[in-house]
Amino acid sequence: MTNEICIFSGLGADERVFQKLDFSGFKTTFVKWIVPQDEETIEHYATRLLDQISATNPTLIGLSFGGLIAVEVAKQIDTQKVILIASAKTKSEIPFYYRFAGRLGLHKLLPTGLLKSSNFVTNWFFGTSSTFDKQLLKQILIDTDPTFLNWAIDKVTRWTNQTQTKNIFHIHGTGDRILPLGFINCDRTVKNGGHLMTLNKADELNNIIKQQI
Repeated sequence: MTNEICIFSGLGADERVFQKLDFSGFKTTFVKWIVPQDEETIEHYATRLLDQISATNPTLIGLSFGGLIAVEVAKQIDTQKVILIASAKTKSEIPFYYRFAGRLGLHKLLPTGLLKSSNFVTNWFFGTSSTFDKQLLKQILIDTDPTFLNWAIDKVTRWTNQTQTKNIFHIHGTGDRILPLGFINCDRTVKNGGHLMTLNKADELNNIIKQQI
């Protein structure tokens, strides 16, 4: 059992996406995204985030892109456990069409304004249906730093990790449209869970996470 948890939010998001999860009883650190350096690798970025982690042998929890970062951090420090939510463990779990786009640089053609907009398409992809979830997603997209967003998308599409980090527990939704379950080998599924199931499947996630920590 761990007493200290370090949490990595999704791409461009922050601790708001975890507001419905219960981490009471644990010392919790929400790791904040920092501005990436020019041409910075995901490995080096993870190293710079270590300044925010003072715990010894913590449990890491990563959502979406935060899961990739949690994996990279876990390759550099000892961890009690790594819990991934709607994420990927290795490059083989990143859909082939993202990796194809990364090899050709097609993702760089997407305008930042489009990526930061909130509409029925983004709500569909992220699986947000309630008014609260839609408004939160809209605000998160508005608040997302465009430099970080472009950098992070590039790292997702070109992630090279093949190391299966020890002590990983992977939770994935059957309704995830951004990282479809068909590409994922997970430990636990959440029925109809979308990419932001921390918001609309919080009760089920709370039960699963508490069993692990």
